[in-house]
Amino acid sequence: MNIETLRAEPSAICLLERIDGASGGASHGGSSDGDHPEMTQRRADGMLARIAWSRIAEPGDGVAGALVSSLGPQAALGLLVQRADVSCIRRALEAALDDASAVPAERVLTDALERWYPRLDRSETLRDIEGAAAAKLRVVLPGDRAWPDGLSDLGVHAPNMLWVRGNLDALGAYSLGVVGARAATGYGSHVTAELVDGACRAGLAVVSGAAYGVDAVAHRTALAAGAVTVAVVAGGADRPYPRAHESLLDRIAGGGPNDGNANTGGAVCSEMVPGAAPTRWRFLQRNRLIAALSRAILVTEAGVNSGSLNTAGHASQLGRPIGAVPGPVTSAASAGCHKLIRDYDAALITSVREACELAGMDEMLALFMAAGIDDSGNTGDTTEASQAPEPRESAWARRVCDALPLRGARGPAAIAKLSGLTPEQVRGVLSELELLGKVRRREREGMGGEHETQWSLVKSE
Repeated sequence: MNIETLRAEPSAICLLERIDGASGGASHGGSSDGDHPEMTQRRADGMLARIAWSRIAEPGDGVAGALVSSLGPQAALGLLVQRADVSCIRRALEAALDDASAVPAERVLTDALERWYPRLDRSETLRDIEGAAAAKLRVVLPGDRAWPDGLSDLGVHAPNMLWVRGNLDALGAYSLGVVGARAATGYGSHVTAELVDGACRAGLAVVSGAAYGVDAVAHRTALAAGAVTVAVVAGGADRPYPRAHESLLDRIAGGGPNDGNANTGGAVCSEMVPGAAPTRWRFLQRNRLIAALSRAILVTEAGVNSGSLNTAGHASQLGRPIGAVPGPVTSAASAGCHKLIRDYDAALITSVREACELAGMDEMLALFMAAGIDDSGNTGDTTEASQAPEPRESAWARRVCDALPLRGARGPAAIAKLSGLTPEQVRGVLSELELLGKVRRREREGMGGEHETQWSLVKSE
C-alpha cells in the first residue's frame, strides 16, 4: 500500500483548514477573520479519510460503519486502497472486535467491496473538498465539540461525518423533530404552525427536512419565532432541494458563523458529499438523522404512505418519543397519524403543552404558561385526499430506479456505481423491474462493434 495515498498533502491541508468545523469560527470560540489554529497532519489525514468514506458508502451502510468504527477511518480506507481480499478484512475485524459473531459474513463483505471499489477515487474526494470550500461548508467529525451526541445512538449506521452550512452549535440544540405530509392541507399547515410556534417560544429548536408542506411550515415558523432550526437534506448541503426552497435554506443557514450570529442561527446539514443528488433512498436514510438529532418526533399530518412514518419508525428504534396530531376521520391526509396513534403507541398531541411534554420540556411548562402562550387545541380546514395509496417498492428497486436517467439509458456498471449496489444485485433488480414493465432494455453498439445492454425507465401514462 502506498501510504502517500492516505495522507493529506500541503495543498489539501490548506483546503481542509477552510472547512474544518473544529477550528476557528464564531461558533467555536475562535476568531472569524481566518486566523485559525494550524491543522495537524493527524487531523488532516483523519478528515481526508472520512471525507473519502462519505463518497464511497451510501448513507446507513452498516458494513462500512462496522469497518470504520472498528478499525478507524484511515485503517479501513487503507484496506480498500491496497485492494485487500475478504479474508484479510475479516482477520482485521476479528483482531479488533471481541465478539467474533459481530464480524460480517464473507458474502456480505464481498458485496460491500463490489459496491465500494467503483467509488474509490482520490481525485473525486479532493474535488469534494474543493466544492465544500467554495460553498463555505464546514465538516464536523465524530468526537468534535459540535458533533451531536444523539447520532451515536445509530451505532454502525451513524454517519461518517456531517457537511454543515450555518451555525455548527445548532446541531446539538435541544430539538423537536417535526415532520409530515408534503401535500399538506390547510388544517395540517395551521396545526403545524401553531404547535411549532408555541414549542419554539418555550425554548425548543426544530429539526425537519426542508421538504414541501409540513417541513417548510415548521422551518418558516421557527424562523419567524427567532428560534434555532436545522434542515437535514438528502443531497449535498450546498445543493438546494427542492429548488423552490433555495431562499428558505439560505435563511436557515444565514445565522451561522459567517455573520457572527452564532447563538440563534440555524444550520443545513447532510452526510452526502457536496453536489450529491437527493434520491428516494437517500431521503429515507436522511430520516434516521432527523430522528437521531431530535429529542422527540412530532408528526402533524401524514397519509398512510407518507415518508414521515419512516421517520417515526427510526425514532421508535432509537427510543425517541413519537407524537401524532389527529385529523378528521374522513381525511386520508391524516390516516398515517391515526395509524401511529392506534398501532404504534404514538402520543396523541392536541396542544403546545403536550408537544413540549413529548420532548421532555416539563420543567419549562410553568415559564411557558406564564408567558401567556396559547395552549388550546387546534382546528382548521380539511381537505380529503382522493388518491389511493401506491404499493411500496423494495429498497433495491428504489435505488436502481433512482440511478436511471429520466431520459436516455444507462449501462449496468454505471447503475451499480450510482445506486451503491453490487452488479449482481443490479442485474437481479433490473430483471424484476423488466417483468413489472418498469424498465426496458436497449441493445446498443459500442466501440469496437461490441453490443452493450443499457436500461431505461418506462414512462407511465
